[in-house]
Amino acid sequence: MAEPKHQIRALHTDSTITVYQAYAPEIGLPAARKGRFPAVWQRDRMTWIKPSFLWMMYRCGWGTKEGQETVLAVEITREGFEWALEHACLSHYEHGLHADRAAWKRQLKRTPARVQWDPERDLHLQPLPHRSLQLGLTGEAARLYADEWIVSIVDITPLAHTIHTHVRDGDLDTARQLLPHERLYPVNDGILAHLHQ
Repeated sequence: MAEPKHQIRALHTDSTITVYQAYAPEIGLPAARKGRFPAVWQRDRMTWIKPSFLWMMYRCGWGTKEGQETVLAVEITREGFEWALEHACLSHYEHGLHADRAAWKRQLKRTPARVQWDPERDLHLQPLPHRSLQLGLTGEAARLYADEWIVSIVDITPLAHTIHTHVRDGDLDTARQLLPHERLYPVNDGILAHLHQ
């Protein structure tokens, strides 16, 4: 059976979901130490969270890209994550979904979250046919994320480097065993119906 084109796969519990971000050490290291973002983390900027570990590895180059050397696993409440989905719109205009480009722009201005679907990645960071969620948070959503939704922040840079080493060595079985156990996230179909384009 073919994979659905759009899906949220994530490490999650009954009450939390883990998302990934990568930062420069001056933000990432104190965030992991204190379990919250430091004062230099700007709440008035858009921040993107990714439930897919391998998509994060693609984005940050296994924690080697400048300004993304510290990879964080941020455990947040499912309640907060689903609030963001409910208050999100697509990050791009979609003919047939939006009445017109102006209607999409109006929706974009009033919603505090953005949904973007990007090709999921394999261990070699090559694109797969199905897509993974990126969720952009701004305004109220960014503030809630930083101040209310976070349960824990863990520096997983060593894990990223270890998995990358196994991939480079051709030991894909070991690399695969070390990946976070991501499974389909049971989000309400109604929430995603308007975000599946």
